[in-house]
Amino acid sequence: MSWRPQYRSSKFRHVYGKPAPKESCYDGVPITCSVQDNNFCAVNPRFLAVITECAGGGAFLVLSVHHTGKVDPHHPRVSGHRGKVLDVKWNPFDDYCIASCSEDATVKVWEIPPHGLLKNMTVAWKELQGHSRRVSLIEWHPTANNILFSTAYDYKVMIWNLDCPEQVIKNPVRTISLHTDVVLSMSFNTDATLLATTCKDKKVRLLEPRSGTLLQETNCKTHKASKVLILDNVNKLLTSGTSRWNDRQIVLWDLGDLSVPLVEENLDGSSGFLFPFYDPDTHMLYLAGKGDGNIRYYEISSEKPYIHYLTEYRSNLPQKGMGVMPKRGLDVSMCEVFRFYKLVTIKTLIEPLSMIVPRRSESYQEDIYPMTAGNKPALTANEWLSGIDRGPVLMSLKPGHPMDESNGETDKAHGRAYIREQPGGGKTANNGVAGDGRTVVTNGQDFLLCSPPKTENELRVKFHKQQDEIRRLVELLQQRDVHIKQLELEINNLKNSQQNSL
Repeated sequence: MSWRPQYRSSKFRHVYGKPAPKESCYDGVPITCSVQDNNFCAVNPRFLAVITECAGGGAFLVLSVHHTGKVDPHHPRVSGHRGKVLDVKWNPFDDYCIASCSEDATVKVWEIPPHGLLKNMTVAWKELQGHSRRVSLIEWHPTANNILFSTAYDYKVMIWNLDCPEQVIKNPVRTISLHTDVVLSMSFNTDATLLATTCKDKKVRLLEPRSGTLLQETNCKTHKASKVLILDNVNKLLTSGTSRWNDRQIVLWDLGDLSVPLVEENLDGSSGFLFPFYDPDTHMLYLAGKGDGNIRYYEISSEKPYIHYLTEYRSNLPQKGMGVMPKRGLDVSMCEVFRFYKLVTIKTLIEPLSMIVPRRSESYQEDIYPMTAGNKPALTANEWLSGIDRGPVLMSLKPGHPMDESNGETDKAHGRAYIREQPGGGKTANNGVAGDGRTVVTNGQDFLLCSPPKTENELRVKFHKQQDEIRRLVELLQQRDVHIKQLELEINNLKNSQQNSL
C-alpha cells in the first residue's frame, strides 16, 4: 500500500499573530521583578492591571485599555498591601472590581472608580485575612457572583464569600487542606463543579470545590506538572511542566481517569515556565514560555491524536507574563479570536498581540464566534454555597446584539446606581442621551458648558473620557453600518425569492 499524507482541514490552520504598533502599546511601565511564576497582569474590556516594582510594600497599576503610549511615571497606583503583590484578577462579572494577593498574607478586593484612578488607592473594599503565609494565587468562581478562591504558602486553599457586610473577613467559608506543598495553579471546569490543582509535590488533584472532597489524584513519575487546565468541552485535562529529563512538556489526561496520561509531548529543552491558555470556543490551546518570544498554538480534539499543532508566532521580545482579554472585549470586525498583553521587562513595555483568523469577508463570522460566557453571574454566592450548580450565562458577540455591560453607572453587585446631573437639570445614563433629548458629548458631560480642568491630572482624565466616547461612537456607527448591510441583503433576497416565485 502506498503511503499517503493525511491532511486535516481546520478553519484555524492559518491563524496569525498581529502585534500592536508602538503607539498602541503601553510604554514606561515599571513591571515587577518578582520571580513568582504568575502572569502579573489582568485585563478586561475597560482596564489593564499590571503589578509594578515599588519600594515599601506592594502596588499595581490600573490603566484604561485605551490609555496607550507613554505612561506617566507618577501615575496613581493601588498600593494598600504591606508586601509585594503576587497576583491580580478582575471580577468576571464586574469590570470595576479587582482582587489582589500579597506576601503580607492577605487578599484585598478593590473598587476602581469608573473614570480610573486620580490618586493612589490605599483602602480596599474587602480585606481577607485567613492565611498564615504569603498568598500566591487567587481565582474567581466562573459562574457564582462574589466567590473567591485563594491559596498560599501555608498549603491551604480557602473559599471566600464577599457577600457579607464586614469590611475585614477573617473566616473563609471553606478551607481545603489536602495539599502537602505549595499549590502552583488552579483551574475550574465550565460550571465549576470540578477544581483541578497542581502542587509542588508533583501531584495533580481533582476536587469538588464546594466541599473540598478529593475525587482523583495522580502522580506521574515522568512528568512534573506546574500548570493545569480543565478542557471539559473535550472531556480532557491538560498539564504543562517538565519531563524526567527537564524538557518542557505538555501532557493530556482523560478527565474521567487520571491514572495514565493520554499524550505526552516534549517541546524543547528551555528552562522558562510554560503558560497554557485555552479558548473553549475555538478549541485552541496557546503555549507561551516565560522568557520566550514565541507562542505556539494547537487545536484540541476529542479523538486521537487529540493535540494538533497549528503554527507558531515568533518575536524577539521575551515575555515575563501574559494578560488575556475576555472574549467580549475582542474586535470581531478583524476576526480576532484571542488577544494577549505581553509584559516585556527589558523595554518596560506592554504589547497587545491579536490572534487573527484571515477572512476575506468583512461580515460577522458566526462559525468562529459561537455563544460565549458573558459578564452576568449564573447564580449568587449563597445559591452556590447551598448546593446549586449552573453553567455560565451565554452571550453573542454579534455587532448590534444586546450585550449587558458591567459598568460604573449601575453597579448591580453592590446595589449602587450613579446618575449624572446634566447642565440645566437634565439627567443621563450611560447611553449618552440626556433626559431632555440632547445628545451628550462625553460620558454625560457637555464640554461646552463644563468648567475647564484645573490640573494636569484632570486634563488627562477628561482627555481619556473624550477618547473613550469617540471610540464608543465609532464602534456604534460601525455596528449600525453592518446592521444596515444585513437588512439590505435580506431585502434583496426577499425580492429575488418573490420574482422567482412569480
